[in-house]
Amino acid sequence: MSLALARKYRPATFDDLIGQEAVAQTLSLALDSDRLSHAYLFSGLRGSGKTSTARIFAKALLCEKGTTSHPCGICSHCVMATESRHMDIIEMDAASNRKIDDIRELIEHTKYKPSTARYKIFIIDEVHMLTKEAFNALLKTLEEPPDFVKFILATTDPLKLPATILSRTQHFRFRKIPQSVIAKHLAHILNLEGVEYEQNALDIIARSGAGSVRDSLTLLDQAIVYSKNFIDLSTVTNMLGIIEPSMLAKLLEDIMAKDEAKVLDFIRSASEFEAEMVIDELMLYLKEVLLSGSHVIKPMIIERFFRVLAESKSLLNMGADGEFVLSLTLFKMMESLQIKEIDAMIRSLEKELSGVEVKKVAPVREVLPVQVPIEKTVEQNVEAIQEEELVQDMEPVVEPQIEVPKEVVVSEPIVEAPLDEGAKLFNVLITKMYDRNYDLGECFKHSIAYVSFENNLLTWESSASDKEKVLLRNNWSMIRMFVQDIFGFETKIKNISKELPSQVETKRVEEPSSMIEDEVLNQPIEEFHTPPIDDNEIPMKSSCIAPEAGDTEAAKEKDERTILDEPMVAKAIELFAPEKVRIKRKV
Repeated sequence: MSLALARKYRPATFDDLIGQEAVAQTLSLALDSDRLSHAYLFSGLRGSGKTSTARIFAKALLCEKGTTSHPCGICSHCVMATESRHMDIIEMDAASNRKIDDIRELIEHTKYKPSTARYKIFIIDEVHMLTKEAFNALLKTLEEPPDFVKFILATTDPLKLPATILSRTQHFRFRKIPQSVIAKHLAHILNLEGVEYEQNALDIIARSGAGSVRDSLTLLDQAIVYSKNFIDLSTVTNMLGIIEPSMLAKLLEDIMAKDEAKVLDFIRSASEFEAEMVIDELMLYLKEVLLSGSHVIKPMIIERFFRVLAESKSLLNMGADGEFVLSLTLFKMMESLQIKEIDAMIRSLEKELSGVEVKKVAPVREVLPVQVPIEKTVEQNVEAIQEEELVQDMEPVVEPQIEVPKEVVVSEPIVEAPLDEGAKLFNVLITKMYDRNYDLGECFKHSIAYVSFENNLLTWESSASDKEKVLLRNNWSMIRMFVQDIFGFETKIKNISKELPSQVETKRVEEPSSMIEDEVLNQPIEEFHTPPIDDNEIPMKSSCIAPEAGDTEAAKEKDERTILDEPMVAKAIELFAPEKVRIKRKV
């Protein structure tokens, strides 16, 4: 009677197992050294040899020669075990006998000694299909069975087993069998069967088996019948309904050449195949190209192709039209070839710039009065300046360039004397005023000139007009705060009034030159002794700081009846719009 190849060539000894050398070696050493456990668990992919290994192990335990890794195969126990009719080897399919009653019956069998052999062996296949109650009933027996009982459990999904079962067994993991090993095994069987073949056809069968020997042998059985005892590439591809590798190679060549006409021809010719199958075969072919090391297609291009193919798989899962998705995928693969690599772009840019010479041309400018630029750095001893303000304040003032006729001969550059520390800080002060109030900064810049800064004494020269005096007077508290922040908290200010032109000279005598005067910040004026000044320098006066200022307008006491008519009070009323204003005399 004819048997399927998977049953006809089932392994009979540990030496016949393929792709599971570690498991075979461990079990063989355990048999030879008589270090046996009471329960074993075999897990792995379908068709990887779990049930065959369990039967070989059971036969090795019952051989009349004793527990050995090489059973004789001729004794009565070996013959009955090989023919699957031994009374003391009980195989149970847990998928169909999964209830607690089935496990109770099995436990009842463990109470009786083996009829003829030295052990009673229970092989439970697909053990993960048992119910929770069946697992609980099996726990105690599995943990402490009688000495003559051995359990061999087999499963394709060990994660579904309770941890209590896993802890009571020795776990052997059967790995996926490599494609090359399966192809070699198929060739060996075909030689025994006397069937001619092409190696490429066997490779496709082994790849379609996906690591399962049983699946590969089933496909081989089908191929022998379909090909009439000659297995070639076209026969196998037609039988499996897959596209030939030569067509895929030609397709990739057309894609690399960006030949749209030939790609369209392929789409029309591939209409008989499923789009998902073509995409899967393209992925597998790209994998073979990458691992072959031929460098026909660069790895970067393969990675782009793979991304496109992965996206097309998601489109197919959404239920899109297969032929349209395949067409879109192939054209996207051609489009991905137009993306330039970063290294190529850098090299092209360097090549373009290699012949360009950049010449530094000194600008021709007329010698103008030097305006003190704002320095970009301030000494670290000025601790009160915030870092954010420094970044904004230290931008240099850009002077407008004046075009000079070509005939003008520019004189040699004038060497400017370096600014002292006080001048640098004074420039920072002007910049901060510009940031806070542009009009105030403009007024301060044109009416106040830096003189010196020594021993915490800041000296400046004032040439403010009447309008500028009002602006400076109204913002004096802010100016004083900036001076404290920049020059230091103990800084004192000395003002030197500058003579105005003759038309405003009389006004200068009638009114004080400015509210900015000699004072000690945070100290009474009596504690500060100013050095003597020239006769033409008149100190600034006010009612609050210089009471000796005679009959000046600022020194006069204000009348409460006319206080609301004062400009500053009227401006405040206009700004805040109070419902009621109360005037109170200060005693």
